[in-house]
Amino acid sequence: MDRISILGLLIGFIAIIGGQLLEGGHVGSLSQPTALLIVVGGTLGAVMLQSPYATFVRGMRMARWVIFPPVVNHAQLIQQVLSWSQVSRREGLLALEGMIVQLKDEFAKKGLQLLVDGAEPERLREVLEVEINTFEDEMRLSAKVWEAAGGYSPTIGILGAVMGLIHVMENLSDPSKLGAGIAVAFVATIYGVGLANLVFLPIANKLKSHIGRLVVQREMVVDGLVGIANGDNPRIIETRLKGYSF
Repeated sequence: MDRISILGLLIGFIAIIGGQLLEGGHVGSLSQPTALLIVVGGTLGAVMLQSPYATFVRGMRMARWVIFPPVVNHAQLIQQVLSWSQVSRREGLLALEGMIVQLKDEFAKKGLQLLVDGAEPERLREVLEVEINTFEDEMRLSAKVWEAAGGYSPTIGILGAVMGLIHVMENLSDPSKLGAGIAVAFVATIYGVGLANLVFLPIANKLKSHIGRLVVQREMVVDGLVGIANGDNPRIIETRLKGYSF
């Protein structure tokens, strides 16, 4: 669990609500279901309109990475690659075939299969790097779903503000209805800007950082497999792979 994400979200909302209370305001004045419906519904509709179905669904599912990030263990990966290297030096590349079925990572499984099949080092790198680039492009497009939400949300908030002011203008003759219209107008702007800068854009940037870590992990696999294909000493492979760790 990524505790810093939860802590950051709590601090952001507590700071805003605390500021409201310190100014003598009430928490209830920030609760406007109409404004929330306008901002969240309008933003969701705009994002769905611009995104292909698969990209949108993947982006929504990736949101869980903010709290439960994908596991990336560089030390464990290095040890795994070193075990492949040592087996190949002792028993030959064909001895690695029995280890393929034990792998859960489909990318590593495909790379090890290419190695066992006798792919040339450069061809091996070329094939796997194409897959890495495709993976990165698809993941970053999915993360941009949240980035797009951060772009649309403030504008939808302004739209909600204008709608609230229109409602006010229509009821100038009835002072009892003016307060509600003005509240929706200003709170919609708060929701739009607040959700963009406290939720949507931070989620997008957090997802991009996790995508970067996953790409590095795959690059380490490629580098290790190419080293094994070249017959490099396991110590050389280990030293090179440790340069990726961060």
